[in-house]
Amino acid sequence: MASPCELLIETQDSMLANHLTSVAYTETQRIEQKFSRYQPNNLMANINHSQGKPVAIDDEAFRLLEFANSCYQLSDGMFDITSGVLRQAWKFDGSDNLPASNTVKALMPYIGWQKVQYDSSSIILAEGMELDFGGIGKEYAVDCVAKLCAEHAATTSVVVNFGGDIQVTRARHNQQPWHIGIESPGDDKHSSNILKIVSGGLATSGDARRYLLKAGKRYSHILNPETGYPIENAPRSVTIAAPHCIQAGLLATLALLQGANAEAFLEQQNVKYWCYR
Repeated sequence: MASPCELLIETQDSMLANHLTSVAYTETQRIEQKFSRYQPNNLMANINHSQGKPVAIDDEAFRLLEFANSCYQLSDGMFDITSGVLRQAWKFDGSDNLPASNTVKALMPYIGWQKVQYDSSSIILAEGMELDFGGIGKEYAVDCVAKLCAEHAATTSVVVNFGGDIQVTRARHNQQPWHIGIESPGDDKHSSNILKIVSGGLATSGDARRYLLKAGKRYSHILNPETGYPIENAPRSVTIAAPHCIQAGLLATLALLQGANAEAFLEQQNVKYWCYR
């Protein structure tokens, strides 16, 4: 998941804690091995190197593609999992190395969710195009792990935390909330905002760790698939509370994609949010 991953388990039973940790690890590995674009010889590699030939998919992959399609429709095309191909040009490593305009321009023909053909059994991706589930994959894994933890320990409160993407399975026995620290997007890397959560999902999206900085201008890692360049005037950080982590993550990213209109978008969503500029 390219981030620290942890479980917080409200129990004194070490055997239960070990069992839940094992279940969580196995499920996380399964999802990463299947859907990560960085893994060789997995489903994503087969799709991304298919050169226009059909690739067989299972029900889980189909459901993720359907969710990606919903994200695309809800965002008017701004959330597009084919835009991951732009990582060939953009390296958000905190440096001032901006890509040449012709490098970005050369990748634009390979972006466009509407070009992807799929059904419940197969997918066809045009040569040169790639899919990248990075925008929803970690949140999906959090929800899958939380669901399994709830099945294996129905009366135990568990916090699944994958790099700040969080799901709490149920309320604690004393009904007290979990206290979750959200890293401040400002210059003080040691400051954080403490949120209280009883159950449900929490996700944060922003440029605290992935960005470029040149001539005093900060470039966010959230890219506009229509231009190939970072979104302008986006908040530094958006945190969303929602019933499920994948919902929270989607809304946080959609808010960033709104740029200067992020707050107005969030006000319309009927969710609790924290937006920092």
